[in-house]
Amino acid sequence: MTQLLGEFDCKLDAKGRLMVPAALKKQLPNAENEGLIINRGFEKNLVIYPKNVWDAVVADLAKLNIYDEENRRFVRAFTRGATEISLDAAGRVLLPKSLTEYAGIASDLVLACQLDRIEVWDKKSYEDIFDDVPENFANLAQKVMGSKKGGADGE
Repeated sequence: MTQLLGEFDCKLDAKGRLMVPAALKKQLPNAENEGLIINRGFEKNLVIYPKNVWDAVVADLAKLNIYDEENRRFVRAFTRGATEISLDAAGRVLLPKSLTEYAGIASDLVLACQLDRIEVWDKKSYEDIFDDVPENFANLAQKVMGSKKGGADGE
């Protein structure tokens, strides 16, 4: 299972290309051969998936009943704008203009690893979401993770 770690401040160049940080590139050894998929996130952000992770997500989507209108609407919204991106010889990826406009990314951005995918945020928007961190993070942790057995280390 892919486990990505880190938060990286980056900039788009004048052509809309993103230099993938070396520390992140090391965590994506198959990206140069298999490519990556980028699409809209649930908030005003983008998400980059390693190809094998995207394939698993699409397999889950394919299990949905397409005769159900809500399922069709979800699949359309989720896959809207999904684009394959690849690293060039210099280790850059070209982010689709329609997606960067959707996420409000002009230049400064943050790549935030989230388990098996990478969220792409406009830097200010990313900082703003942490201005709204719950006052009591421990209560949130209990609500979200409290039903799991053991502690953070799985014991």
